[in-house]
Amino acid sequence: MKAIKYVSVLVIITCLLFVNENSFSQFNKINVNVWKGMASYYHPKFNGRKTTNGEIFSNRKLTCANNFLRLGTYILVSNLKNGVSVIVKVNDRMHPGNKRLIDLSQAAANKLGFLNQGLGEVRIQVLTDEEGNIAFN
Repeated sequence: MKAIKYVSVLVIITCLLFVNENSFSQFNKINVNVWKGMASYYHPKFNGRKTTNGEIFSNRKLTCANNFLRLGTYILVSNLKNGVSVIVKVNDRMHPGNKRLIDLSQAAANKLGFLNQGLGEVRIQVLTDEEGNIAFN
């Protein structure tokens, strides 16, 4: 019985890894936990709304939405144009049809220096989840 549980878990993990790898192939994957792509930021109308993980969204906090990293993951986001970096927490998901890599709070976009442009080319690197574990699906 235990063997069946372990095999089931392994099959599920393998399927999740396969789906993640193929579903987000439009992003330039540099290595195991680093991607390049376009970033945008939240419209102010989202302030006060609940995020996917249940937190209340604030454009003043250093948070982001991403569709394939585990909620609670901390990532280093670097603006490829000016080299500025900021650490943000993934606490939300984007619309499934969104082609961008990440959607940042306005505070994070401002620190990265692309608040006036609306979009910026970024590199994201997975750091850890809230418990300090490497947070990769």
